[in-house]
Amino acid sequence: MSLRDRKRARTRQALIDAATDLFGRQGYDATTVADIAAAAEIGTRTFFGYFATKEDLLFPDADARVQAVAEAIASRTPEDGPTDVLLRALVAAAEGTDLLSPLAALRLELVRTVPAVRGRGLQLQLEAQQTIAGQLAEAFPEQLDALTAAALTGAFVGAITGALQVLLAEPARDPEALRAALRTATDVALTPWRRNPAA
Repeated sequence: MSLRDRKRARTRQALIDAATDLFGRQGYDATTVADIAAAAEIGTRTFFGYFATKEDLLFPDADARVQAVAEAIASRTPEDGPTDVLLRALVAAAEGTDLLSPLAALRLELVRTVPAVRGRGLQLQLEAQQTIAGQLAEAFPEQLDALTAAALTGAFVGAITGALQVLLAEPARDPEALRAALRTATDVALTPWRRNPAA
């Protein structure tokens, strides 16, 4: 990374850390973009060069997860099927994410209690599903059409979402145990697709 890129990455992380602290201490609704920018020692206008809304601070890895799927599709072998690609992407995304971070726990709580956060999370999830389904259908045209690609992606994303809601609500767990449980839940969701020769 260039010096400029490193500075941007530090500022972006400072905004995420500041938001996590402020949301936890004074509540989501009581925290303004100006509060977050001040805590990160930048101007309010500069904030919007990093995040469009304060909701987006709670989902900083959304694009990275979609990118992980794109990379898994691009690096597929002739033996790989759609489920193989999705599971490999899950492993890559989980390895790059701290599933037990304060941000993960806070996000889960705010999704449950703040309609704006829940709405933004659902919007990002829908956009990701549509993007991933389109990439899968394009990569596996002989196995998937638009409908079956959307169904497979929905099963995959739903398994992750459902499992995380349960797992993150439990007492603190070892990160590797959490990742293993997440892979198991996704395996369960994708098993029917493995039994289907077309998948």
